[in-house]
Amino acid sequence: MHAYRSHTCADLTKDNVGETVRLSGWVHRVRDHGGVLFIDLRDHYGMTQVLCDPDSPVFAEVEKVRSEWCIRVDGTVKARDASLVNPKLPTGEIEVYIRDMEVLGSADELPLMVFGDQEYPEETRLKYRYLDLRRAEMQRNMTLRSDLVASIRRRMWGKGFREYQTPIITASSPEGARDFLVPSRLHPGKFYALPQAPQQFKQLIMVSGFDKYFQIAPCFRDEDPRADRSPTDFYQLDLEMSFVTQQDVFDTISPVMAGVFEEFGGGRRVDAPESWPQIPYKEAALKYGTDKPDLRNPIEMQDVSEHFRGSGFAIFAKLLEQDGTEIRAIPAPTGGSRKFCDRMNAFAQREGLPGMGYIFWRDQGEGMEAAGPLAKNIGPERTEAIREQLGLGVGDAAFFLGGKAASFERVAGKARDVIGEELGLTDKDRFAFAWIVDFPIYEKDEESGKIDFEHNPFSMPQGGMEALEGDPLKVLGYQYDLACNGYELVSGAIRNHKPEIMFKAFEIAGYGEDEVRKRFGGMVNAFKFGAPPHGGCAAGIDRMVMLLADEPNIREVIMFPMNQRAEDLMMDAPSEPTAEQLMELNLRVIPQD
Repeated sequence: MHAYRSHTCADLTKDNVGETVRLSGWVHRVRDHGGVLFIDLRDHYGMTQVLCDPDSPVFAEVEKVRSEWCIRVDGTVKARDASLVNPKLPTGEIEVYIRDMEVLGSADELPLMVFGDQEYPEETRLKYRYLDLRRAEMQRNMTLRSDLVASIRRRMWGKGFREYQTPIITASSPEGARDFLVPSRLHPGKFYALPQAPQQFKQLIMVSGFDKYFQIAPCFRDEDPRADRSPTDFYQLDLEMSFVTQQDVFDTISPVMAGVFEEFGGGRRVDAPESWPQIPYKEAALKYGTDKPDLRNPIEMQDVSEHFRGSGFAIFAKLLEQDGTEIRAIPAPTGGSRKFCDRMNAFAQREGLPGMGYIFWRDQGEGMEAAGPLAKNIGPERTEAIREQLGLGVGDAAFFLGGKAASFERVAGKARDVIGEELGLTDKDRFAFAWIVDFPIYEKDEESGKIDFEHNPFSMPQGGMEALEGDPLKVLGYQYDLACNGYELVSGAIRNHKPEIMFKAFEIAGYGEDEVRKRFGGMVNAFKFGAPPHGGCAAGIDRMVMLLADEPNIREVIMFPMNQRAEDLMMDAPSEPTAEQLMELNLRVIPQD
């Protein structure tokens, strides 16, 4: 017999009754039923009930075991009485009578319990992550993650892609976040960087003549944490293709994403990829207040400025006299009660706005009536025009925000999500995908007037060089995101592979040719030697698992995550270097006041 087990704790059934078996695992819990000890023995695969009574030669040793001790037991498989069968367990028809036991690893008093549903502070869970990971939910999440990655690899190979690895130690590159710098021992005063993404390398792979590349790539960014973002590192499905258009990229990655979500989505609906809408960035911002809309929610915001221009509601009327302002409405079907309207107004105030105007429509017995402060100020004709534009009726409401879009759009998008959730309009049994396209390449700083890149500087501008001769704020890129249920899952672009267009694009943002050559010399030089048109994208593995596992926080699907202050409490990182390490690297730490 094997030194530790003949079966896992999920294997045994009634077919094994009478056999002598060996199991190893952790003591999930111990129950003493009148001198008979029952132990739920757990391993990665499942649970088996083992028992021991005073007739067993190792009863005294079994009495000593406690939760989370790691033990090996030898015993005989017995059928449970019909009344004691546990249909929830694959092993629920049997139990194992212990005839021998070995303690493989005893456990001290536990800082957190594995058995049960107790809630523990996240700091405790992360410090003792190896215990936290023993819990069934965490085992499921990590298994899901592993299975998802394996599925992605199979699907990518099935589409003719090969996996290639790119460097982890490289040069600094502006990807929109801070680099993690690595000092060089051999080159004092110089630093490497951990890659924010394999962006330049995967483009160089295309220049090298490899037609299709993918990688499950680690990426490192020194970012502020969010619920859906790790503050240090993350993994992505990274891919690139030569001789492709934007639609070719969509047609390649969409079936992969749809297949993965169908496979691991627990029966939730996934629309066919060919039906996924392609929404221009500007339209997404107007209708949903975000470039990652949750389309499970049917609410679409609308511009209703004309109904308030010159109206009796002075706040909005005066706002509209300023350039670049608008009034936007958020329809709220079935939200037509003063209580709900007041609750949403309070929500806007908590988000930092003065409030949110509203109108709701009710039946007063003599026909429909518009109620609320806005309705009184703008009068029945304008109120009726708004209702008709929004397609609302009795029992419905609408909320209004005004000013320059940048000042309220984020809150408007969040309010749309809250309204859809609270009114039960959001379809929870669905994964709703949408491609967001036509991103602007440039933005203008309101205070300085400086033009800079709003999105990926390596994207090919739509219209090529000719587009760069006009107003930079009207230049759109062949850049795209794939949104699902309010999260950005994929981001990518058709790349700018022509040096002359790249130099012009950077020149508009204030970067001279010399600086471009200095910062991106490897790629610029490569593009002089017959670079093919190419494009690709990257899909966030962590966010995909987070959505599929229905977890609100990305740390629940990462094996060993940092906390919100980018600290590893288990390994005590970051830590102070030794004097010898600093000397070797020719570095000195300057104390902070």
